[in-house]
Amino acid sequence: MQLESVLTCPQCRFQSTEPMPTDACQFFYVCRGCGQKLKPLPGDCCVFCSYGSVPCPPIQESGKSQCCP
Repeated sequence: MQLESVLTCPQCRFQSTEPMPTDACQFFYVCRGCGQKLKPLPGDCCVFCSYGSVPCPPIQESGKSQCCP
């Protein structure tokens, strides 16, 4: 299981390697490049599933239906 993901801002394309929580979803992230507040896209549970290079740990472990009920 990977516990870090590279988040890419859809506005400015700034990339940042971030640790992913294993016990909760991260719903918001503020881009370090432009200050844009990112939130999950419709159908995604967290910012890592929407903008990350790797999906969040619950998705990696159990699939999309098991993330953040």
